[in-house]
Amino acid sequence: MSFGGSRIDAAIAKELIRVVEPMAIEAALQAEQMRMDTLNEQRRIIELDLQQAQYEATLAERRYAACDPDNRLIAAQLERNWEAALRRVQACQARLQTARTSVPARAAPDFTKLAEDLDAAWNAPGVTMRMRQQLVRALIVDIVAAVDETTREVILTIHWQGGQHSQLRIRKPKTGEHGCSTSDEALAVIRSMVTRWSDQDIAASLNRMGIRTGQGKTWTAHRVRSVRHVRDIHAYKSAEKEGEWLTMSEAAEVLGVTNHAIRRLIKDRILPAEQVMPDAPWQIRASDLHTEAVDAALTTRKLRPCRSAIEGQLPMFIEDSEGGAQ
Repeated sequence: MSFGGSRIDAAIAKELIRVVEPMAIEAALQAEQMRMDTLNEQRRIIELDLQQAQYEATLAERRYAACDPDNRLIAAQLERNWEAALRRVQACQARLQTARTSVPARAAPDFTKLAEDLDAAWNAPGVTMRMRQQLVRALIVDIVAAVDETTREVILTIHWQGGQHSQLRIRKPKTGEHGCSTSDEALAVIRSMVTRWSDQDIAASLNRMGIRTGQGKTWTAHRVRSVRHVRDIHAYKSAEKEGEWLTMSEAAEVLGVTNHAIRRLIKDRILPAEQVMPDAPWQIRASDLHTEAVDAALTTRKLRPCRSAIEGQLPMFIEDSEGGAQ
């Protein structure tokens, strides 16, 4: 009995997070309650300090008022004691104001999304495999694995601490199957373009779309060819084109114009063109190059890049008919 371990590890980690989630939410609620209790206790201590400071200030005021004004030495000392007590009152009031404003009134936090935080913590870059193993060993007694060949599934029975157990069924990968497979989006692009475009054109289109290979790399003609070979996708054959469909460069060569002229005709909807999907190269039917609309556009228009003429600007070069080079 043999099977790959990457999918098993991922399934166990997902199950562990699912099981720990209720306990994590309960622990978070308790931690929030403890935090609020601590803040309330600190505020209560400051309030008691303020009461003590106010009492001492009132007592110092009474002593100063009861002092004989002629005894200036004692009166000055009692006055200083009173001022010190008032400063202590002001300090306690400032501390109490800070404690009240630092914790604004708000609703209780929502811990329903704590499972996402647990998943992010489990997959955080700073968490090592050893730390994950220690957590698993602390929560799981053992795991019993079996393979059901009829359904090609791996059956895992997890025995948790405390006597509970849960069962997982994971599809057993086929021979040669791995996690770095080509995405369905990339395969759809290749299948749609392979009948009309070369591997080099397909690779360029995939890169323009921002689609990566299964290993996160950019596409090349060799990688497109490898995917076609593995997925049994028939290759593009130029001999099968028979001149019905042309690329932009081929159409420009037939009409004797530049690629920019063909692009302007397509943009102005004069020359019909198709794309198997957005960002793919344009495909032009050869019979559409000789329509009256295309001929009229080539005759009447100057299909050059749009540049605004600046009044008074002199040309860099002057033709011989205008007097030769200056």
